[in-house]
Amino acid sequence: MKKVLVLCTGNSCRSQIAEGYLRYFAGDRAEIYSAGIEKHGVNPKAIETMKGDGIDISGHSSNNIAEYTHIDFDYVITVCDNAKESCPYFPSNAVKLHYNFPDPAKASGVDEEVMERFREVREMIKEYVQNFVKENLKY
Repeated sequence: MKKVLVLCTGNSCRSQIAEGYLRYFAGDRAEIYSAGIEKHGVNPKAIETMKGDGIDISGHSSNNIAEYTHIDFDYVITVCDNAKESCPYFPSNAVKLHYNFPDPAKASGVDEEVMERFREVREMIKEYVQNFVKENLKY
C-alpha cells in the first residue's frame, strides 16, 4: 500500500484539507499522513469548510514532521513554499511533489469573506488531490 505525506508549515489548514480529500478519494489504496514544520493545531475554519463538502476532519491532529522520520513514504506533497524550502531531509525514496496553495488563514475581512477564501482554497486542493489520486494511486 502506498504511503503519502502532505507537508505544510503548521499542519493547520492546507495540509489538513489535503489529508481529508486524500483519505476520501484514495480510500484503501493509500495510507495518508499530514505534518508540518511546526504544529499549529487544526484550524476550526478548515474543519468548517470541509464539513461544507461533507468531509469530517474534526478528528485530525496537528503533527510535526519529526514524528514520521521512520516511515518510508512513496509520495511527499508540499502544499506551501515554506514547507518545501524548510523541510528537513529524511531518508526516503519518495516522489516529491509541490504546489503552493494560498494560505486561507491569512485571509482578512468579515467572517463571510474569510470563509469564502477557505472555500476557494478547498476547491483548489480538492481538484489537485483528485488528479493526484487518478494519476498515482490507480488500482
